[in-house]
Amino acid sequence: MTASQIRALQIAGFALLTSGAGVALAEDITFVSQGGAYQEAQSKAILEPAAKKLGLTLKQDSSPKAYPIIKTQVQSGKITWDVVDLPTGDCIRGEQEGLFEKLDLKLIPNAAQLPPELKDDYSVGYISYSTVLAYRTDAFKGKDVPQTWADFWDTKKFPGQRSLRNLPRPTLEIALMADGVAPDKLYPLDVDRAFKKLEEIKPHISTWWTSGGQSAQLISDGEVDMIQAWNGRITAVQADGAPVAFDYNEGVLETNSLCVLKGTPHKDAAMKFVNEAIDAKLQAALPLLIDYGPLNPEAFKTGSIPAERAAKLPSSPENIARQALLSSKWWASEAGVKAEERWLSFVQKQ
Repeated sequence: MTASQIRALQIAGFALLTSGAGVALAEDITFVSQGGAYQEAQSKAILEPAAKKLGLTLKQDSSPKAYPIIKTQVQSGKITWDVVDLPTGDCIRGEQEGLFEKLDLKLIPNAAQLPPELKDDYSVGYISYSTVLAYRTDAFKGKDVPQTWADFWDTKKFPGQRSLRNLPRPTLEIALMADGVAPDKLYPLDVDRAFKKLEEIKPHISTWWTSGGQSAQLISDGEVDMIQAWNGRITAVQADGAPVAFDYNEGVLETNSLCVLKGTPHKDAAMKFVNEAIDAKLQAALPLLIDYGPLNPEAFKTGSIPAERAAKLPSSPENIARQALLSSKWWASEAGVKAEERWLSFVQKQ
């Protein structure tokens, strides 16, 4: 074999080694959400396109109760998750317990498009849904329909079976709006006033629901005439033909946020992935598949969301202006924790 042939083989071998190393070093991240139809929709609309753009290998996991797992991973130092989609309250709780990385805004320029109330140093708002007042159209017709929480409390003008959620969040906010508090003046919550108002309606609540599926069944089957429920559950029963209606007036907008686990070995890649996940164009793709609203306001300016569809989303400019934004920070405070504890005795007391 000639010297030139030997040299050619050496070069080829080096190329194979370096290309193999490149494959071995190709970055991957694991994204965690709640599973089901929601994760399927976000995967198609946001997650897979984001990973493709960044050249990342995307792994996914799902857990409806992710918080204890996050805590275990971080405290043990055995991190297998990178980016998590959580109720914003869990992100705030995790910040307080040191479970998340501080966001590197140089790698997340899209965060600048989010309103201040939808982000902080450790998390960015991702998607939204609303708690709304829904009612049976065969029980209430024409203009004489319940449109406010004060109407929900008015058992004389609007008789019928009622249901509220067996959770103080955002049921206390609803009670305060029923008592005349404006949606943008709720916080800090006047807890005493809220519970006093709830005592008024408590004898008229036939069911305190505990799951979204239960709330949908109650109103769909006609077991109740009006209910506090999530917008997505109501649009689902409407699609099935149930005579049910709702409006976003005095709704309570709740959010999920994205956080990055403390100690992830893929910190920069995770930050870049968060940036893509809140990109306006990708955010605009999600509500075309499922009834969650994008939290990047620029999503509604992309032209991707038809006006008719935007009108039905909880976070559209028109609808968000008529609602209260649930304060996860207040609920994570000492006052919020005490309100949660007080709720247990309230619902158990006859």
